Amino acid sequence: MILVTSEIRAQLVANCEARYDAQRQNRREPDPVPVVRFFNPVGSATWLATEIDDDNILFGLADLGFGCPELGSFSLDELETVRLPLGLRIERDIAFEGRFPLSVYAAAARAAGSIVLAEHRLGRSAPRR
Repeated sequence: MILVTSEIRAQLVANCEARYDAQRQNRREPDPVPVVRFFNPVGSATWLATEIDDDNILFGLADLGFGCPELGSFSLDELETVRLPLGLRIERDIAFEGRFPLSVYAAAARAAGSIVLAEHRLGRSAPRR
């Protein structure tokens, strides 16, 4: 599976450029809605990404399954090279549709201890767009 399609990459790059523009103009940085969700199909690791830079470094919310999701950077190249049992790999959630700004996912995930639990709680609290 291709983790980042050209459409997804374009959205991630646009978010990255919007952040750089805000920094250059001394404006508040945007709080974008996550564009893509990756997950470990045989584990609890989950990532929500909002942007990507020229070096394939993504920014977003990472949850490796230890109860402490955090905002930060992670490498697309590394996600693509992960090899899991049974020949599986990290996957992209093709049904994912970001519904909230990243800060909302981050606060909910920290409170719940995981992105997955936060998504369930947030899903009950708001209708789909």
